[in-house]
Amino acid sequence: MDETQREFLLDLAHRFRFTFQEFRQTVEACRDLEMWNGNKDAFRLWVENQFGKKWSDDTIKTDKKAFLKVLRSYMTELKNRPKHYSDVTFLPKPHAEKKPLVLEKSDKQIFGWCPVASEKTVCCNLRTIDAVESCAFGCSYCTIQTFYSDRYVFDAELAKKLEQIPIDPGRFYHIGTGQSSDSLVWGNRNGMLDDLTVFARKHPNVLLEFKTKSDKVDYFLQNRVPPNIVLSWSLNPQIIIDREEHFTAGLDERLNAARAVAERGIKVAFHFHPIIYYDGWERDYPDIARRLQEMFRPQDVLFISFGSVTFIKPVIKKIRKRGITSKILQMDFVTDPHGKLTYSDDIKIRKFRQMYHSFTQWHDKVFFYLCMEKAAIWKAVFGRVYETNEDFEADMMRHCMSKIDKGHRILNEILQY
Repeated sequence: MDETQREFLLDLAHRFRFTFQEFRQTVEACRDLEMWNGNKDAFRLWVENQFGKKWSDDTIKTDKKAFLKVLRSYMTELKNRPKHYSDVTFLPKPHAEKKPLVLEKSDKQIFGWCPVASEKTVCCNLRTIDAVESCAFGCSYCTIQTFYSDRYVFDAELAKKLEQIPIDPGRFYHIGTGQSSDSLVWGNRNGMLDDLTVFARKHPNVLLEFKTKSDKVDYFLQNRVPPNIVLSWSLNPQIIIDREEHFTAGLDERLNAARAVAERGIKVAFHFHPIIYYDGWERDYPDIARRLQEMFRPQDVLFISFGSVTFIKPVIKKIRKRGITSKILQMDFVTDPHGKLTYSDDIKIRKFRQMYHSFTQWHDKVFFYLCMEKAAIWKAVFGRVYETNEDFEADMMRHCMSKIDKGHRILNEILQY
């Protein structure tokens, strides 16, 4: 915050003798209004509009309880209604962070579980390979910005560590490469895609997923790719990409890149995650579903997932600290089974049902699932739920492997173990 904002907030604190908690809530409201409106004076202007420009005059009595009640009511009202993006199209985008690129040797483990894997939700048991730490994109809602340092760190011993991953040939694995960074934003820097492709070719019982918001697919168009590699795209309407997914490829660019690799016989997948609740969501997201069904054959697509905005408190703190223009925090937070903050069940069910319905003609041809959601929401959306996460994982792998080249043979071999 600048000096004018700080002075205004300190004047409020002095006048009302705020407790620490009251002052924190007021500061957060000030920051949120600045970010949501792209105007550092938004909070002060709201105060003056509510209480008059001379509200701070010592002769005017303003009750602290009344002030906080009006403020909380206003913020709650904003959070409870769908956010509007059409009124912020004129605002500038943030500048990309300049961070050093480092090729580093370390004893860090690159293979592990998806960071949100849990028995508290219906989970696909995704494993992950962290080939790079930190992401060059600037998505407002991303958790990567909280977990990693101010460097882009590439593992100098990636090939060696991939060789050491214990893969049981008698079972399936779904392994993602886009948890600690976007999978394709770096291209084949340091031979990273070469190493990962060799790993996939060596282990045909592994479905290796490259998840991205980029359109950098040249490597896959120019090289032979094993059939157990799938390229997946996170999709949002262009208005969300413009305002919340900075420095990423546009929607058209993502879809065209996916079309290009699908035409080469490489399988693709799509993640509607997060689906943002805003004025117009019920029109814009189904329109993307329509475009997918026009551009792709169901046999090209292994799976489609739906997910929601979910935050841990350190991420919210980081978003406010960055202070870029964003409406991502303009939502009524509800606690999920992991203690994270997200949309209400009602909003989630409305969004997921709408999207699933938009893909009606693909229901029996493409595998659909929810990411990080509890059983009750699965039942409300799909009318069913898996008894265990292992059942979910096995069913997903059966669907996916049945679509890839030689997948049926691999299925039979594993069943014989």
